[in-house]
Amino acid sequence: MAGSKQIHLGLLVSTFFLLCWNPTPVRAEHSENAIEFEYKTGSKKGPEHWGELKKEWKTCKDGKSQSPIDLRDGIATKVNSSLEHFKVSYNLAKAMIKNEGPVVAIVWEGDAGSISINGTDYILRQCHWHSPSEHSINGKRYDLELHMVHRAKNNNVAVVGFLYKIGKPNPFLSEVTKEIASMTDVEKDVQLGVIDPRKMKAAQTGFQDAKKRKMKKASPKFYRYMGSLTTPPCTEGVTWTINKQVLSVSKSQVKLLQQVVFDIL
Repeated sequence: MAGSKQIHLGLLVSTFFLLCWNPTPVRAEHSENAIEFEYKTGSKKGPEHWGELKKEWKTCKDGKSQSPIDLRDGIATKVNSSLEHFKVSYNLAKAMIKNEGPVVAIVWEGDAGSISINGTDYILRQCHWHSPSEHSINGKRYDLELHMVHRAKNNNVAVVGFLYKIGKPNPFLSEVTKEIASMTDVEKDVQLGVIDPRKMKAAQTGFQDAKKRKMKKASPKFYRYMGSLTTPPCTEGVTWTINKQVLSVSKSQVKLLQQVVFDIL
């Protein structure tokens, strides 16, 4: 198990990963798993024991490519967003915000577009936040991490991640503050109307339209590696792409996200 799993204290978004991996109804799956494992280090059901709690979770203990990891040269590959093997094509689509226990996520109900990695299209399903970050860069963890979860037709999962540090408010979170604040009741969901996935990231990230990419000198924008789901059953084979640029989020925004889930220590 990756070391950083053992110190994760933040928002967790387990079953939405399972939704993207397996079309089993998310609500029932999450309700069961939320009781059967915890995130507190030292707990009998904590991360260091996940692989022992159920036989189908043994990968959490015995897996060879577990996430999250510390992103550093030699471990994760640096990827340039202008390369042909990584394309982003998102669309406006209807979405809702949901609280399913320790989960706060935005789930797209329509066609929100996709990313293409090495010729395979992965459809955007949902996004969620972790606080503090699950991944670290050269040993440093950050205040918040956003995961945009995608699934291919063959059910393979690809996650695009963004790290945040305390600073200026995040524009998108500012737009949905009221809706996030209303998520204090478990299993509640609120319709958001049409949401543009491109707003989930700041303007100055590795995501740029094709014309702008061709005009700029190629440089590494992302870290890429093959890993796993970060929660039971810790299934491996997940393609991770983490934005190298650290973005900004306000302290109050992080606090709000933490307040609407019940597993913050």
